[in-house]
Amino acid sequence: MAAESSKTAAKAATPATSRAWEGLTPSLSEWILDAVSNMGFSRMTPVQASTIPLFMGHKDVVVEAVTGSGKTLAFLIPLVERLLRLDEPVKKHHIAAIIVSPTRELATQIHAVLLSLLAFHGPSAAALRPPDEDVDMSDHADAPPRPAFSSSALKVVPQLLLGGTTTPAQDLSAFLTTSPNLLIATPGRLLELLSSSHVHTPQSSFEALVLDEADRLLDLGFYDTLQKILQRLPKQRRTGLFSASVSEALDQLVRVGLRNPVRIAVKVKSASGAQDKRTPASLQISYVVAPPSHKLPALRQLLERLDPAPQKTILYLSTCAAVDYFQHVLPTVLPGLTVVPLHGKHPPKVRQKNFTAFVTSFQPTMLLTTDVAARGLDIPAVDLVVQLDPPSDPKAFLHRCGRAGRAGRRGLAVVFLSPGREEDYIHFLALRQTPVSPLLQPSIGVNAIAATETTQRIRTIAQADRAVYDKAQRAFVSWLRSYAKHAASSIFSVTELDWTDLGAAWGLLRLPRMPELKTWDGDRTLGLRIDFDALAYKNEAQEAKRRVELEQARSSSRGATGKPMTLGEAGKGKDGHAKQRKQSAWTRQKDAKGLREDRREKKHVRREQERRGKLSPEERKREAELEKMVALVRKRTLEGEAEAWEGFAD
Repeated sequence: MAAESSKTAAKAATPATSRAWEGLTPSLSEWILDAVSNMGFSRMTPVQASTIPLFMGHKDVVVEAVTGSGKTLAFLIPLVERLLRLDEPVKKHHIAAIIVSPTRELATQIHAVLLSLLAFHGPSAAALRPPDEDVDMSDHADAPPRPAFSSSALKVVPQLLLGGTTTPAQDLSAFLTTSPNLLIATPGRLLELLSSSHVHTPQSSFEALVLDEADRLLDLGFYDTLQKILQRLPKQRRTGLFSASVSEALDQLVRVGLRNPVRIAVKVKSASGAQDKRTPASLQISYVVAPPSHKLPALRQLLERLDPAPQKTILYLSTCAAVDYFQHVLPTVLPGLTVVPLHGKHPPKVRQKNFTAFVTSFQPTMLLTTDVAARGLDIPAVDLVVQLDPPSDPKAFLHRCGRAGRAGRRGLAVVFLSPGREEDYIHFLALRQTPVSPLLQPSIGVNAIAATETTQRIRTIAQADRAVYDKAQRAFVSWLRSYAKHAASSIFSVTELDWTDLGAAWGLLRLPRMPELKTWDGDRTLGLRIDFDALAYKNEAQEAKRRVELEQARSSSRGATGKPMTLGEAGKGKDGHAKQRKQSAWTRQKDAKGLREDRREKKHVRREQERRGKLSPEERKREAELEKMVALVRKRTLEGEAEAWEGFAD
C-alpha cells in the first residue's frame, strides 16, 4: 500500500499488527467497534487503515484501490464519526454530508451497509424506525442493548435518492418529513433536490462529500451535473473521491473540488514482487480459447467440473438485447441452474427485484448481466465470473472480474477468447498490468458433436416461439455493433469473424441482414431450410395480430402488383407494409431504368442515321465491306466455339 500526497509521494508499509480497529488514531467509538466485529471484520483492510484516520481528520482524500478492497466502510465510518462528533445537532432541513453514486444498485448497497452500521447506534436506530414500531434492540442477537438517549442526542438520519423509483416531489416530501442529515444519491436526483429552496447546505453545518466510483461517474457523462452539485456546496468541506482507477478526467475534478488532497493508492504485489497488480491476490483470472460455437458447451463443462461447484455465478454479455435473448436459452443449455437477468434497460423495480433475487438465492444461480453490474456492487459470495466476450471498454474487464475474490475470499474469473487474433488480448492485458493465465483446472475440452447438440437445442427453442427468433436477430445485431466498437479494434476485427460458426454459436435460424454481410458470399440461411411463414408466436394474441397484418399486406400487394404476396415476402407485422413499400419503390426504379435505356437506344439510332446521311457514296461502300468482314469473323468465331463444346461433350 502507498499513501501519496498531491505534491510528494511517500510509501508506508501497513503490517498486520497496525490494522487492528482498536489501534486507530483518532480512536473509533465503542459502538462502531462492536458493529464491525459483528459484521465479521476482525481487522481493517489496507485501504481502510490508510483512509479512515485521514478522512476522520481534516484531509481530503483521493483513494485508488483494487475492487473488493473495502472502500465502502472506508468512507462510511469517517462520515458517521464526524456527524456524531459535532458540537450540536444539525438543524432541520440542513444537510451535513452527501454520498454520490453512479448507479441505483450501488447507491442502494451503500444505504444498506450504512443501515447495518447504524443499527448498533441507539439514537440513529430509533430515528430510522417508524413511530409506531417500538422494538428493543436487545431482541436482536447481533446488536448491543439499546442505550438510553434524549431526543436531542446526535444521530445520523440518511435518505436514499434514486432516479426512476420516486418522483422529485416525493423525495422532497420525504426530506421535509424526516429531515435527514446524510444523503445517498445518484447525481441527477441529487441535483434536483439541492435545487429546492427548502434544502440547505450552509458552511456552518456541511461536513463532507463523497464521490464513490468517481471515474464511473465521469464515464457515464455526469461531469456537468457534478459541477453543478459542487457549486451548490460550500467550499470549506472535506471531500473524498473513491475509485478503482484515477483517470485524466478525474484529475480535473480533483483540481476543481479538492483542497490539497492526500492520494492513497492500494495495490497488490505480484507473486514475484516485481510489479503491482490491479486485482486482489485472492482472485484468479484465467482464459479459455474456444471457437464461438464451443463457448456455451465449455461453460457447461466449467460449471459441472469446478470443485466445489459454484453457487453464485455472474455471466457478462455485451448488450441488453443479448441478455433478453439468452435468458430464454440458458435454462435449457445449462440445466439445474437458475438464471436471473439484469440490465440497464429494465425498469428500476425489475432491476431491484432481480438483483435481490440473485443476492438472496440459496441454490445454484447465475446472474446474466451487462456492465451495469460490473463495478461497485458488493455481491456476497460470488464464486465464478464468466465473460463470453471481453468488454468493449478494457477498463470494465477488471471491474467484471472483481465481482469475485472480494474481501480476501477466493474467486475465479474466466474470459472466453476465439482462436486467432483475439488471443492477442492476453498480451494486451499484460501490458495493462492485468496478467491472465490459461485455465488448467478443471480441464475444458469440447468436441464438434457437443457443440452441434448445443446449437440444435437453442434452435429448437427459437422454432417453438417466433418471439425468441426475433430476440435472437436483435441480439446478434446489437452484439456485432458492440464488437465493432471495441477499443482494441486491431484485436477485435469484424473482418476476421467466422459468420457461419457465429450463427451456430447463437443458435440463429438465419443471419440477419447487415451491412457487414454485403461482401460475404456465404449462406445466410446457415444450411437450414425453414418455412418462416409457419414460424408462429407462442403468444396467441401476438400471433393473431401477425396473421391479420400479413393478410392486410398480401391484400395490398394484390392490388399493387396483380399477384398475391406470400407470407415470407410480407414478413411479420408492420414490416410487411415496409417490405411492400420497398418492393413498390424497387419496381418504380426498375421501370425508370428501362425508360432511360429506351431513350438512350433511340438517341443512338438517330445519331447513327444522321452520321450515315453525311457519308459519300465511296465512304458508304467501304463501310459496307467492313461490316461484311466483321460479320464473317463473328460467324467463324461462333462456329469454332460450337465445335469446341461438341468435343468437350464427347
